[in-house]
Amino acid sequence: MNAPFFPASAVARIADPGDHAAIARFLADHPDTTAFHRAEWLDAVERSTGHRTHVLLSERDGAIRGVLPLHEVHSPLFGRALVSTGFGVGGGVVGEGDPALFAAAQELAVRLNCPTLELRGGPLPQGEGWHVKTDSHAGFVIALAADDDAQLLAIPRKQRAEVRRGLGHGMEVRTGRCADDRAMHYAVYAESVRNLGTPVFPKRLFDSVMDGFGVDADILTVLHEGQPLASVLSLYHRGAVMPYWGGGTHAARTMRANDVMYYALMNHARGRGCDRFDFGRSKVDTGAYHFKRNWGFTPEPLAYATWTADGQAPRDVNPLSPRYKAKIALWQKLPLSLANRIGPFIANGLA
Repeated sequence: MNAPFFPASAVARIADPGDHAAIARFLADHPDTTAFHRAEWLDAVERSTGHRTHVLLSERDGAIRGVLPLHEVHSPLFGRALVSTGFGVGGGVVGEGDPALFAAAQELAVRLNCPTLELRGGPLPQGEGWHVKTDSHAGFVIALAADDDAQLLAIPRKQRAEVRRGLGHGMEVRTGRCADDRAMHYAVYAESVRNLGTPVFPKRLFDSVMDGFGVDADILTVLHEGQPLASVLSLYHRGAVMPYWGGGTHAARTMRANDVMYYALMNHARGRGCDRFDFGRSKVDTGAYHFKRNWGFTPEPLAYATWTADGQAPRDVNPLSPRYKAKIALWQKLPLSLANRIGPFIANGLA
């Protein structure tokens, strides 16, 4: 009689420089790898913000079975956290969600004095101390149409009318990666987030992502009479375009510049060979959530897991938290020059 077969247990450890090639091959071959798992993203975040990168591996019989990239986020305002991955809406484990990998992440968080551990997507842990949310955020992805006309017709009627109104203003659409594109984008984005009541990320983060991703990132800007009204920095990954950091000025609203921007990006991405438009994530039942639904996107629930050491309260970086209501109202009234000066210091800890 043959003895029953039990697979060897996985072993988890911190990756070292000698693992880089094997990790790159594993991520390249795995269908669940996102832009936020790529070395370009991890390096850009570390280089621009100082949040150190740590990569955990789980192995079985000498082969990689799971990869968990993490950023060690530190902030005098929001505390310390180990996050997969910093400034990303995705991350988490690629491959097998072995308990040894999650245990190693907990041990690393304790060793680095990070009381909060956050995993954004991927296989999630179960068990004591872990809090899993599946109803707080949703993702939005849709297939791109065959051509520009078909893309316009694919937009639901009411939203399509908004796009047509914007197109009627004859605005200029510009795409690129140069210093002028970056300057216009940052100016528009900084004004946009100030108007929403949130601090702007450091400009060096945007530059590092653009430099790291190379041709897999670009900026599309909508201008009227030479003035930028709306602008978006997009990432390209495995046939999908993700408009990641985008916004518009006050004038963009009346000109429907944001609507023109997203329609133009769909057409631009198709021209680059993309077949999907990834509208990113939004918190359920917010304005952004309903805006994306108006474009014909179907929300897909996203799952996140949080663990805290010794039962401590997790860090709170949710801008919709009631504790920030008064601060947001105050921030919206700040002069833009002042908001842009102090905002990056605050936002550096919101990874």
